[in-house]
Amino acid sequence: MKHWISRLPGLETLRRYEAAWLPHDIFAGIVLATMLVPVGIAYAVASGLPGIYGLYATIVPLLVYALFGPSRILVLGPDSALVGIMLGVVTPLAGGDPARAATLAGMMAIVSGIVCILAGLSRLGFVTELLSKPIRYGYMNGIALTVLISQLPTLFGFSIEGEGPLRKLWAIGGAILEGRTNWVALGVGLATLAVILLLKNSKRLPGILIAVVGATVVVGVLDLGAAYGLKVVGPLPQGLPAFVVPWIGYGDVVPVLIGGSAIALVSFADTSVLSRAYAARLGVRADPNQELVGLGAANLATGFFQGFAISSSSSRTPVAEAAGARTQLTSVVGALAIAALLLVAPNLLRHLPSAALAAVVIAAAIGLVEIADLKRIYRIQRWEFWLAIVCFVGVAVLGVIPGIGLAIAIAIVEFLWDGWRPHSAVLGRAEGVKGYHDIKRYPDARRIPGLVLFRWDAPLFFANAEFFKERVLDAVATSPTQVRWLVVAAEPVTSVDVTACDVVAELDQALHAQGIELCFAELKDPVKDKLKKFGLFAQLGESYFFPTIGVAVSRYLAINNVSWDDWEDRTEG
Repeated sequence: MKHWISRLPGLETLRRYEAAWLPHDIFAGIVLATMLVPVGIAYAVASGLPGIYGLYATIVPLLVYALFGPSRILVLGPDSALVGIMLGVVTPLAGGDPARAATLAGMMAIVSGIVCILAGLSRLGFVTELLSKPIRYGYMNGIALTVLISQLPTLFGFSIEGEGPLRKLWAIGGAILEGRTNWVALGVGLATLAVILLLKNSKRLPGILIAVVGATVVVGVLDLGAAYGLKVVGPLPQGLPAFVVPWIGYGDVVPVLIGGSAIALVSFADTSVLSRAYAARLGVRADPNQELVGLGAANLATGFFQGFAISSSSSRTPVAEAAGARTQLTSVVGALAIAALLLVAPNLLRHLPSAALAAVVIAAAIGLVEIADLKRIYRIQRWEFWLAIVCFVGVAVLGVIPGIGLAIAIAIVEFLWDGWRPHSAVLGRAEGVKGYHDIKRYPDARRIPGLVLFRWDAPLFFANAEFFKERVLDAVATSPTQVRWLVVAAEPVTSVDVTACDVVAELDQALHAQGIELCFAELKDPVKDKLKKFGLFAQLGESYFFPTIGVAVSRYLAINNVSWDDWEDRTEG
């Protein structure tokens, strides 16, 4: 029973709920709903779906995450970071059919939900940590550019044909030169965007709400839709989302699977960062695996209730916090308020202009762009900066899905490279510095005649075993004196596999042929246990495994009766 309660953090919060929290949660939920409505509609339209689906994709995830999500304050819903991915899959497959687009988007949400839940139950919450900051910045900047370009036609009041960001940008430029701009739409959109950006950092004034309500009132009062051909949302269907299984054809399976998996990766990467930040702020422990389950459950549910893929929001969560949110009840109140809107006043937003929705999405896309930290990375380590640029160009040129695939491939290569070609060093005793240090950094470090101290700064496994052997033999070959012992300073070696053990056995034989003993110092017990299983303890001799480098040095000096007048400290503290 306790295990299942841990999978439903919302119930645990409810059991400990304090009456004093209720007014805060209700007020914060109502405030949150006023922001979620225009944002949800905007992201639905930006994803190629009717606006109503944005509200469906807001109501259900808020309720489900309140039950399964570990964070008391995190707000889930449609997100700008996912718009580009959905556009890349839904638009080419839907062929302009809104119903088909909704079906495809729903199935992508289900795929994303299943992937997240399975990953969470398998305790794979650490996976997104493999995506380094430069890689995340690169693909997110690429997604931001893709989303921004996709909204420009709506902002300018025309439509275009074109696949891929660059082709769309070319088509937009051509349409502007042809004089197809609807200046009223552009004026409304730019005014909306200006208000949002000006009030972006205000904690008291809800910029998006003010901008969208203002645009809606102006368009409705002046009847700009009919007078100037301004595209508006129109009346929303009355009622709540129904349970629907989004059946897709066999030809759609592969792109939907890829798109859904990409959404799972991006949404959890963002959610994990945000949840960790708020957990640290509130002084509680973050639970990445339960976060995956909560996110997955929300996506799975919204996929079956006419919604589309969702994520956490770095813009809406602070709104809930600033409004006084205490628990997940804030999200429940927000969901119920939106549901009440659909039941009681579905025509309230019928004059909401599409250009204003485009402005909301463009403002969100601008918020995704990271430049300041990339400048810092450029100053610190340029190759990581260029890694970010490669990921950015990949998304911008190839499209979102291939671009994210490229980012993942680069992340894997980056991860393997660090282990494949790790740092190694020959050690000596430097004057005035305790311990043994890299002789390249300390050229005057003293070395004991006949003894090579070699440090390997990585796990020892199949990908780097031959390189390890190479570096050891090179250290022997470049020694200024005839080598008798080679001691591997193995504290950084956290694991070893069969291939590496076989290579170590070969290395021992090669060194023995030269009259050299292979020794290990500071080897961790779990790694030592593996070497025993692989028979290396028997081959090398247990007496050649030492607890510290100092003990190994002392033993070498004693056994080989090495006389070195300049050597004073024979033990390491």
